[in-house]
Amino acid sequence: MALRTSIYKTPAQLRLMVEPGRITADALAAVRENLRVGVTTLELDAIAEATIRAAGARPNFQLEPGYAHTICASVNDDVVHGIPNSRLLEPGDVVSIDCGADLGGWNGDAAFTVVLPDPTRTALVTEREALSSATERSLWAGIAALSRARHLGEIGAAIEDSLEADPQADGRAYGILEEYVGHGIGRSMHEEPPVFNYRVRGRGPAVKPGLVIAIEPMVVMGTIDTRVRDDDWTVATADGAMAAHWEHSVAVHRSGIWVLTADDGGAAGLAPFGVRPTPIP
Repeated sequence: MALRTSIYKTPAQLRLMVEPGRITADALAAVRENLRVGVTTLELDAIAEATIRAAGARPNFQLEPGYAHTICASVNDDVVHGIPNSRLLEPGDVVSIDCGADLGGWNGDAAFTVVLPDPTRTALVTEREALSSATERSLWAGIAALSRARHLGEIGAAIEDSLEADPQADGRAYGILEEYVGHGIGRSMHEEPPVFNYRVRGRGPAVKPGLVIAIEPMVVMGTIDTRVRDDDWTVATADGAMAAHWEHSVAVHRSGIWVLTADDGGAAGLAPFGVRPTPIP
């Protein structure tokens, strides 16, 4: 009979996850600094890979069977798992970048969304920035909920509550993808347990020291139906509506929580919720 692996890490294992989280954050920061109109997502991919390897780590996306890149770059109606390519980014594009690093067999995983400026279409850019901002706020609402939750299901409820309170300009609710969710992270980039971005009937596992999860709301302006493009990777909205994706890897430890993939441990994002992250001892 196979032994079940615990979803909870030891204090020593939590400490080993700090550095791959920091390297992931550095790679995404380097990409963000270079993300502008006229660059390609292949160029951004090379920047992320160079940053990770310079730190002595490996791009963990390249360890996924069949995937050859360091980042996933999803543009406009692509939600997640977009493959970097040679298309020049254009004004008004919604660009979501997902990235991770493996150091010593421990993993980090995070994502952000940026809307490129377009002075000729300010209303369109404002609408798309509102989507990204609402998605990011829901991520931080979920992380804040983790700091006081007893069970994992409370995170999805907090994310959904945040988005319900922050609708589109015309009053329509944003859509939360249900087919794609967050996950545990540690020795593998994707581990148990699943981390839902919406209310579920079950309470989920207990939130206690040693739990490390990647929280990643994927939010759309239209319906939540998706399709996989012909490349067998890219997940796009079925109706062509814009999408946003934000993610952080977060550790629960005996003194509180720490956002592994934020350079300040999540202090700035958590401040509006009255939560102060605590470094892993």
